[in-house]
Amino acid sequence: MTHGDITHIDIPVRDRAAASAFYGALFGWNIGERPDMTGYPLWRAPGGVGGGLAPRGDGFTQPRAHVEVDSIDDTLAHATSLGGTVLMGKFEITPTSWWAIFLDPDGNEIGLIERSG
Repeated sequence: MTHGDITHIDIPVRDRAAASAFYGALFGWNIGERPDMTGYPLWRAPGGVGGGLAPRGDGFTQPRAHVEVDSIDDTLAHATSLGGTVLMGKFEITPTSWWAIFLDPDGNEIGLIERSG
């Protein structure tokens, strides 16, 4: 997998512009709106999988997708520099894979997966 690849998921946010800037800077996602879906920014990960930044509310408050990254340590450092918070640091799954969870500036839990080999 490529750094930033995930499954499709909607992420609930209060400020779509700020969330677009955060995720674009962190993972290099292409984020924009389609003319027929105004107010619903869509993102596309490097490998082509995507999702949307949906308005927070009405019980839609907490998704979690796991994002493939080249380095959990580097990604967590970058996330915190952009206003994110580490919820669970790097944890071994197997001798060749690890995971972690951070909160984005809107409080969404996002998982990270790192694999070697």
